[in-house]
Amino acid sequence: MLETVVSSFLLVAVSEMGDKTQLLAFSLASRFRRPWVVMAGILTATLLNHGLASSVGAWVAQSVPPRVMAGVLAATFIGFGLWTLRPDTLDEEAKPGRFGPFVTTTVLFFLAEMADKTQLATVALAARYQSVVLVTAGTTLGMLASDGLAVFLGDKLAAKVQLRWIRVAAASLFFAFGGVSLWGALRA
Repeated sequence: MLETVVSSFLLVAVSEMGDKTQLLAFSLASRFRRPWVVMAGILTATLLNHGLASSVGAWVAQSVPPRVMAGVLAATFIGFGLWTLRPDTLDEEAKPGRFGPFVTTTVLFFLAEMADKTQLATVALAARYQSVVLVTAGTTLGMLASDGLAVFLGDKLAAKVQLRWIRVAAASLFFAFGGVSLWGALRA
């Protein structure tokens, strides 16, 4: 149980560093200057998005034979590792509308997470651990930790930490998960 939450937390927290949603968190926090409201929007969007992703992952795990699932997970995690090595950018300027910081953050975060590597990783983690609640809890806490850094410490952190090394660490975690899944597929 603890392994599921901790693994989900670590994988998402590290892989979210430098991701477009972390850049979005920084942008919204600097624009609205209401960090706790922005964090509440991030929490709401992430719970909805990752709850949906975990449900899909758990369903897939029940529908696919274990050996095939282990092979698919291995390829998926290794692919995420390669994807993580590529720097992410916020493609378009976030334009907060007339709905205020909470609704704007919730909607923008939910949409930005659609088909993002952390959402797809949540699907894969739920397929691996077959626990919607624990994976959603771990990935949501990981998002809050990473995006909280952007919201509360963005300017200071960017000056001191090279995102290249964070991307390498995140990719290494994905590769490790991929290796464990590949080993499971070969043993099955």
